[in-house]
Amino acid sequence: MDNLKKDFAQRLLAIKAIKLQPNNPFTWASGWKSPFYCDNRKTLSYPELRNYVKLELTHAILEHFPDVEAVAGVATGAIPQGALVADALHLPFVYVRSKPKDHGLENLIEGELKPGAKVVVVEDLISTGGSSLKAVEAIRRNGSEVVGMVASYTYGFPVAKKAFEEAGVTLVTLTDYEHVVAIARETGYIAESDIQLLDDWRKDPANWKK
Repeated sequence: MDNLKKDFAQRLLAIKAIKLQPNNPFTWASGWKSPFYCDNRKTLSYPELRNYVKLELTHAILEHFPDVEAVAGVATGAIPQGALVADALHLPFVYVRSKPKDHGLENLIEGELKPGAKVVVVEDLISTGGSSLKAVEAIRRNGSEVVGMVASYTYGFPVAKKAFEEAGVTLVTLTDYEHVVAIARETGYIAESDIQLLDDWRKDPANWKK
């Protein structure tokens, strides 16, 4: 798996999906400030890489969750990846909204998900894990079983690891923060002077200030 994580990290860096802005930090949905951002949705714009992500997520599901009966993407970032993976597996696909839409059927889960179905959730990126696990809760309330989650990338924060453990959800990712930063450092994508800043941020991202 380490070889896969290194390989995908290299591919993300090749399309400049990694953004480093220490002087103009990004603001995440959680409210956290970050000098570092992984925009792996860019993979959708590169056909060869898009297919790579589809195949590797599919392989991850077949290896770790072979009893899968349906695939659920987390809106909005993982809708395309989830649909591609479901198509490769010839399985039903649904996606889960962050909140019910305010008109029509007011659905939270879009598509048909049969109660009791064994579901793998597809996510594009894991930061705090909050939005991902809300999708898990919605699927469980539907009466279906979440057998696991796959994602392209995770920051690997302790708060996320703890949340997934408490929710009883196994997470498998194609790459992670450690591998991306290691390859970025080796290739000169980020400067040595940025490493300490990133380390300081990673230690306490909720309270980090430039």
